[in-house]
This record gives sequence, C-alpha cells and structure tokens, in this order.
Amino acid sequence: MGDKYPTVKVAAVQAASVFLDREGSTAKACRLIREAGANGARVIAFPEGFIPAHPVWYHHHPATSAISNRLATELFKNSVEIPGPEIEQLRSAARDAGAYVVMGVCEKMPNTMGTLFNTQVFIGPDGRLLGKHQKLMPTVGERLVHMGGFGDTLAAVQTEFGPMTGLICGENSNPLAIFAMTAEGTRIHVMSWPNHFPTSGDPMRNRVSVDSQAFAQMSKAWVISACGTVDEDMIRKLEVGPEAAKLLRSPECCGGSVIVSPGSRIVAGPMGAEEGILYAECNLELGVLAKLRHDFAGHYNRPDIFQLQVNRAAPLIYTVRDEPVALPLAMAPDGRSPRRDAPRLAGAARRGARRHDARKRARARHKKR
Repeated sequence: MGDKYPTVKVAAVQAASVFLDREGSTAKACRLIREAGANGARVIAFPEGFIPAHPVWYHHHPATSAISNRLATELFKNSVEIPGPEIEQLRSAARDAGAYVVMGVCEKMPNTMGTLFNTQVFIGPDGRLLGKHQKLMPTVGERLVHMGGFGDTLAAVQTEFGPMTGLICGENSNPLAIFAMTAEGTRIHVMSWPNHFPTSGDPMRNRVSVDSQAFAQMSKAWVISACGTVDEDMIRKLEVGPEAAKLLRSPECCGGSVIVSPGSRIVAGPMGAEEGILYAECNLELGVLAKLRHDFAGHYNRPDIFQLQVNRAAPLIYTVRDEPVALPLAMAPDGRSPRRDAPRLAGAARRGARRHDARKRARARHKKR
C-alpha cells in the first residue's frame, strides 16, 4: 500500500479586524473559524495581527504624534496574552471546527506594561495550543511597538498531515527563514499579511502573489496567504485625511489572499478587497512530485558547501540566583568604608592562621621528643 499523502481542504480568511477591540476581534475570529470548519476546512489561516489590529497608523501619521501614541496605547491595552482568555476562546472554536487554526495576534508579554510581539498562534483540531511564532524582525512602523522574536519560536508544528509552518509578512521573502522552513519539511505553509502596505510602496497584493509563488517554488509546500482588509470603522478610527481615505477605499489597496500549489501555481484567488473565505483542496502528493525534481533541503543541495544554523535558545535579560553570601564585608582600618577585597583577605587570614597553628603544634611535638 505504501505511504499516503491525503488531500486537505484549507481556508484563507480575509477579513478586517474589529479595529483595536480585542473582545470584538476574538468573537469575529471564532465565528469565522466555525464557518470555515462547517465548510470542511481542516486548516484555517488568518491575517497578521488580526486580534486586535495591525499598527497601520504609522503609514499615515508621524511616529511621535498624539494620535499615533494614543492608538499604540490602545493596541497594548487590547493585546493578547498566551495563554489567556482569548486563546481559550480560539481553542474552543478550533475544537468545534475540527480544524488547525493559525491566528495572527498582537501578543503582550505577561507582567509587563509595554512589550509586544507580532505573533502567529497555532491551535490543533482538538483545541490544543500547538505553539506560536513571533516575527523575528519587525518591519517599518512595527518597530515602534513590536519586539523581535527569537529562534525558540522558529519551527514547524506537527500535524496529522505532516509538518506545518508559518511566517509573517516580510519574513516570507527572507531567504534564510524560507530555507529554515524548507529544512523543517513543511508541507503546508501559512503566510499572514496585514490589510495594506505603506503608501509609498507597491500595492500589497502584488507582493503577496510573488512571495507566495516564490516560497512554494523553493519549499515545494502548499502556501496559504491570508490578507487583511479595510472597513469604514478602521478608516474612521485612523483619522486620516481625504487622500489617505481614498487610497484605503481603493480595491487595489488591500486584500489579495491566495492559495498556491507546490508547483508554484495559484489555485485559488487572488481575492479582491472584500471580506470572505478562500478555499482550496490541497493534494499533498503534489509535494512529492515537486521534490523529486528539487528538494533544496535534501538531494538538490550541497551540505558540504552550504549550511544554515538556527539558534533556538531564547536569551534571558534578567535572572535571579538564590545563593547565600559567603562572608560579610570587613571594615577598612579607618572604620569608614567596607573593604571590597574583604572576602579574599578574610580567607587568606584564616588560611594563614591554620598554617601558624600547624607550625606551633609541630614545634611542640619536636620539643617533647
């Protein structure tokens, strides 16, 4: 009979967040998860920072302006802790849908009042939290609110279909990140994208198609690209001028979700600017066919020439050790300040005293003889 590579129905959710509203965005996400699951999707992908929003105001306002600072504060207040109550709601929705869910969130570091990560959360069809990926390098305005993640969250999660990976926005064009995911053996890769790019660049949908096809070509995985979109509530809360508002309402500004085969062919999408769910049937055996030609993490590479190392250790900025102090500091001869070298001198004094006592005992034994 041999090995089996099943066909998996996947979904890319294209929707607008309930802008800077954690509870509203979570409720909307859970509704969309259950809808996609009811339509047979086994993998459901969401846009970047869907809960509660992506910091797109830096595309339109100066970083130090009053409105940017106010919106950044609201972002922190509405961000998600992992684990936390919002994650519990998502786990319940994934269990109801019987699907793997990859959700974009703005993650809040527990017990802090200012540290955020741009994160993908992976949840299994049984509701288990499978892992997370924190974007390694914040892009453009994200750097004002997001900290970069570390190598401890750069890995595939294991599913019943094989390894599944995810990267966020610009990471999907990082050659080393692409190779790391390829070497992890990814079969289904999720790209999470915001609702629009900076106004000075090309429309986001162009980059989404190019990067999705390029990643599929290199990894030979199925690629699900989930893009955000814009609604009137977001435009109002951004407080942009007429020109920016016109751009945000343009059909070319946002959206563009696609699903791409291991042969780098777009099989579903691109979507327009509308909200909706994009579906595709993914025959995983096509990955075998493609890798027999080019397996860049196997036979079609040269490990004696090219090597990539990934550091999965997360550095710690603060550690506490419970160790008793060896000796109190001795006072200086003038009695005014402690001697920095007191422990060393005290130890030397004790050793000298022991040697002196040993010599005295030796002389006493000699006299007796």
